[in-house]
Amino acid sequence: YQRRVRGLTDRSMSWFQKEIALSPKSRGCHLVTEEVTKAVSEIKNFKIGLVNLFLLHTSASLSINENCDPDVRQDMETILNRLVPEKANYKHDDEGPDDMPGHFKSSMFGVSLTIPIDNGSLRLGTWQGIYLCEHRNRGGPRRVVVTIQGQIKET
Repeated sequence: YQRRVRGLTDRSMSWFQKEIALSPKSRGCHLVTEEVTKAVSEIKNFKIGLVNLFLLHTSASLSINENCDPDVRQDMETILNRLVPEKANYKHDDEGPDDMPGHFKSSMFGVSLTIPIDNGSLRLGTWQGIYLCEHRNRGGPRRVVVTIQGQIKET
């Protein structure tokens, strides 16, 4: 498989960074692609590049997965709860029974995603969307540092 690569010069590269807050979510996996793209309208200014999303929390995670059927998100939460149950006599339970399981689930998925930008849009596959996986019963708003590197569109 071959794909044409677009060349860039140093003068055409630009960096951008901001922090956004995702609205509070109940426990589970939530599709947040639209919330992210609305909060980071600057993506549209880039011809080509990469956007990195870095979640500033230890009991939630980011993932890319199915964006069409909501049953997938429910099944993901079911599987996570089977793999990492709450009542397993964890030593770390300072904030309740969902505390340590939340940390472990966050480590399983991770807190960072890098997504290509193509002509001002995220270059996700047809059935791909950005998930915020909330692993706490009451997680609150989740802060994400968004960093973009790429070539700005010519005006």
